[in-house]
Amino acid sequence: MPGHKPTPRRPSLSPHSSFRGKNVVMASRGRAPWYTPDGKAVPAYVIGIAGGSSSGKTSVARAICKGLNNIPTVLILSQDAFYKRHTQEEIDRAMNNDFDFDHPDSIDMELFAQCLNDLKLGRATEIPVYSFEHHQRLEEKQYLYGASVIIVEGIMALQAAEMRDLYDLKVFVNCDSDLMLARRIRRDTVERGRDVDGILDQYLRFVKSSYDNFVQPSSKYADIIVPGHHNDTAIELLVTHLQRQLDARSLRFRRELVELDSTAPTPSEVVNVQLVPQTNQLLGIMTILRSADTKRNEFIFYADRLSTIIVEAALAELPRQSKDITTANGVTFHGVDGCDSNIIGVSILRSGGPFANGLRRVIRDVPLGSMLIQSEPQSGEPLLLDVKLPESLHSRNTARTMQVLLLDSQMGTGAAALMAIRVLLDHGVPQSNITFLTFLVSRYAVHSVHRAFPSVRIVTAAIDDELDEVRLPVVAGHTLGEVSAEGDFSARVVAMHEDAIDFEGGVETPTGDALGNGVGVGLRFSRGEKKEKIAWVVKPGMGHVGDRYYLS
Repeated sequence: MPGHKPTPRRPSLSPHSSFRGKNVVMASRGRAPWYTPDGKAVPAYVIGIAGGSSSGKTSVARAICKGLNNIPTVLILSQDAFYKRHTQEEIDRAMNNDFDFDHPDSIDMELFAQCLNDLKLGRATEIPVYSFEHHQRLEEKQYLYGASVIIVEGIMALQAAEMRDLYDLKVFVNCDSDLMLARRIRRDTVERGRDVDGILDQYLRFVKSSYDNFVQPSSKYADIIVPGHHNDTAIELLVTHLQRQLDARSLRFRRELVELDSTAPTPSEVVNVQLVPQTNQLLGIMTILRSADTKRNEFIFYADRLSTIIVEAALAELPRQSKDITTANGVTFHGVDGCDSNIIGVSILRSGGPFANGLRRVIRDVPLGSMLIQSEPQSGEPLLLDVKLPESLHSRNTARTMQVLLLDSQMGTGAAALMAIRVLLDHGVPQSNITFLTFLVSRYAVHSVHRAFPSVRIVTAAIDDELDEVRLPVVAGHTLGEVSAEGDFSARVVAMHEDAIDFEGGVETPTGDALGNGVGVGLRFSRGEKKEKIAWVVKPGMGHVGDRYYLS
C-alpha cells in the first residue's frame, strides 16, 4: 500500500533497460516483425503474477526479465501505477496511514485492463503515473510501446476477471506469512524510516485482511504456483516455457515478399501509388543520382532537389479547406488553408534523412520523428531498433488526426516499409493518413505494401522492375555492421556454399564492412571462416543512398 511502499530500486538487468517506478521496459537486440505478411499484428505474450505484499512478486518478474535477456522487448507493468485518483479527505487519511490501499476497490481495474489490452495488441498506450509521496495520481502519463512479453505484477493481478482474460499464463507467488511480515518490517524500517508499531498496526488492520479475503483466494486461478524464496528452478522453468512460446511465434517472411503473386496488380494498377510526373527535369535529376560517377556534393544537391519535388507532390494530395482573404490591393481572393496543419514527418534512418531536409524546405518547423530499422544478420528480417516519434503520436486521440509522411529513399522488398507502417498504425494513425515518400520503389514493394495496407499512399519518382539476390564477400575476423544505410536493403550472413551458420553471439560494435555499413548491432565470427552476405538489391536502383549522402 502506498503508505508503506519503499522507494523502488532499479535492478541491474540490462544496459538497455528503462525504468519508471516498478514499470520496467527491457529492450535488447531489436524487435523482429510482430505482424504477419498481410500486416496483422500478433498479440504479445502476457503473464500475470499475483501474491501477497512482500511475497517476492517483483523479484520473480525481474528474474524472468533477466532470464529473457535475448528477447527483443520485455515489459513489466505494475499494479502500483493504477491506484485511483483520491479526494483530499482520502489523501489526509492516507497521510495518517488510515486508508486501505489493499482493497480491490483502490485499483482502477477498468483502466488497468484497457492499457494492458492495448499493449497486448501491439498498440501504443499511456499509463498513469502515481506518486506514493503525495498519495495521488499525477497529471503526467508514461508512454509505452512495443513488447513481445508483458509481465503484469500486483497483489490483485489475478483478482479481476477482466485482467485474467488477458493473460496467457497466470502465476501466484506463495510465501509464508511470517516471512512476508519480516520482509515488510525490514523494508519499511530501513528504507522508509518507519517504526515497528506503525508497521504492525497497518499490517493487522489492512494488509492481512486483504490477503486473507482477496489475494490468497485468487491463487485458485493460477496456472503455476511459485515459491516466494529459493525459486531458481521455478524461474528456469518459466523462462524455458516463455522462450518456447516465443519461438513458436517467430515470423520469417522477407523472402515471401520478393515472390510476386501472378495475380498481383502492376504498380500502374494500384490506385494509391503516385508516380511523380516524368518531366525532363526529373529524369535529369534521376540520371545524376543513379550514376555511380556522381560526386558526393552533387549527389547531396540533387537528392535535396528531388526530395523537395516529391514532398510537394505528396502535399498536393493532402486534404485542405477553402479560405477567403483580402489581398494588399483590397481584393477578395479565394484560396486554401490548412495545407501544413497536422502534418508530421517520420524518417527511416539513415536513408530517410535527405527527405527530412526536403520536407523542412517546404514546411517550416514541421515536427519530425525517426525509426531505426536494420536487417537481422541470420535471417535478413527487419529489426526495429529505435523509435522516436513526436508527442502528437503518443496519444491515440491526437494520432488519428495527423497526416504522416513516412520518409525513406527507396523500397526494395517492402519489409522495412511494412514495419514502419505497422508502428504508425499501432500508435493510432489511420492507414489513409499515411503517405510513404521515396525516390524509387520496386514493383515487389508496391505489391507487399498494397496487399497489407491498401489505403497507404506511395509517392515516388521511379518504379524499378528488378529485385536481384546478390552475394557479397565479407572479411572474416571482422565485426559485421548491419545494413544501416537502407532499412529495406535486406542482407543476411551465411557461410560459403550455403553451409550452416554458426555465430559466436551478438556484439554491439560500430564497424564498417564491404557494403559500407557503419552503425548497429553486429555479429562476430571466427578468423579464417568464409562468409558471404546475401542481399536483395533494387535494379537499376541508385545504390546505398544513405552512404552516398552522408559518407565522404
